[in-house]
Amino acid sequence: MAAPPLIYTRSTYSPPITSPSSAPYCSSPSTYNSIFTPLSGANRGQRHENPRAQAMSTTTHGMSPARTTGNPKNDPDHLLVLVHGIGSSPGDWTYAEEELKMHLGKSFLIYASSSNAYSKTYTGIDEAGKRLADEIMQVVKQTKSLKRISFLGHSLGGLFARYAIAVLYSPSPNTYNSSQPGDPANSVMENSQRTDFSRGMIAGLEPINFITLASPHLGVRGKKQLPFLFGIPILEKLVAPIAPFFIGQTGTQLFLTDDKPNKPPLLLRMASDCEDGKFISALGAFRCRVVYANVSYDHMVGWRTSSIRREIELGKPPRQSLDGYKHVVDVKYCPAVPSHEPQFPPEAVKAKETAQHTQNIIEFHEIMEEEMIRGLQRVGWKKVDVNFHSAVWPLFAHSSIHVKKKWLHNAGVGVVAHVVDSLRQQETSSTLPTS
Repeated sequence: MAAPPLIYTRSTYSPPITSPSSAPYCSSPSTYNSIFTPLSGANRGQRHENPRAQAMSTTTHGMSPARTTGNPKNDPDHLLVLVHGIGSSPGDWTYAEEELKMHLGKSFLIYASSSNAYSKTYTGIDEAGKRLADEIMQVVKQTKSLKRISFLGHSLGGLFARYAIAVLYSPSPNTYNSSQPGDPANSVMENSQRTDFSRGMIAGLEPINFITLASPHLGVRGKKQLPFLFGIPILEKLVAPIAPFFIGQTGTQLFLTDDKPNKPPLLLRMASDCEDGKFISALGAFRCRVVYANVSYDHMVGWRTSSIRREIELGKPPRQSLDGYKHVVDVKYCPAVPSHEPQFPPEAVKAKETAQHTQNIIEFHEIMEEEMIRGLQRVGWKKVDVNFHSAVWPLFAHSSIHVKKKWLHNAGVGVVAHVVDSLRQQETSSTLPTS
């Protein structure tokens, strides 16, 4: 039976998708607890007291590191790229970098990207993604010891990273099957996220983790997707046409009104494999994909768009923090959901044209949101919910989730600790000997 047409008729690539038939759509937190042991507050304090940890990792700030020398066994082999959000700079990662450097070990090269600082974030997700890809290639070329790569993106940086990995992606001749006997420890988390996508490489390196913090994966158009508008329909309609005057091409892309009416918005194309890039294959190449989402108090990015969920899937925001990770309230594993490529039907073309010229958005964002969700759910995700309801300054949630300024946003230290420990857990599982 012929496969449904892609959103671009000129694109013919359509990888097979599988999903564990016996697995629920999203597993309960008990599954998480069975494979990931959080460090207690006391244990975390002991980690911070270790004076040797500070020198165990290499960190760079937006400059290509010098070519590694000396004993190759002491050189970093895992590149962790930090990507900041809109109107920001590598300085946003100061606290997170310190924590990552302290606890991940000497095998990591932690690199805070600087190619899209400040106003460069307004030039479009695609342009920023290409600059980020070029920057990463320079790092890889000058650090010969690198073998693996991971990404950590905040806010718009998560979209920049998604575009960049498609630019950097190269397919592998071998497929990665979740039933391979060599899977280390048959990890529940890895099995729930693996697909039959070609394993592939990113910048010639093995892709390990792809993590985003409060990133607008579905754009910001629609009810409460841009929370500072308070869900007021008239404000949500008015802001779309004026956004480009403030944040340029990035604004049209986030509001899904970029390009010609008959061309799918960039964010929809980024939920598929199309002529612009193998976006889903690139995501599927990573061993682990994680989205951290603020369930409330985030004035910039709504819970739905940052967690890649439908509104009916949200439910009541959880409030009880996980043991050892303050404000991290829930973790679920969502295996891949089989689906054909996202569509851009004729009614969407008409709705987009209307949205580009009037304030009446009809059901355009609803059509696009459903298609983007179906596209992105073709790979598995771990979804981590964060709730700053008990923080002293809960309205700083968007900056607190990655501790932009420690003196002001320190409510997010538990979230950063969760990211660090998740990376350590994945690093341990990826280096276990095969059975």
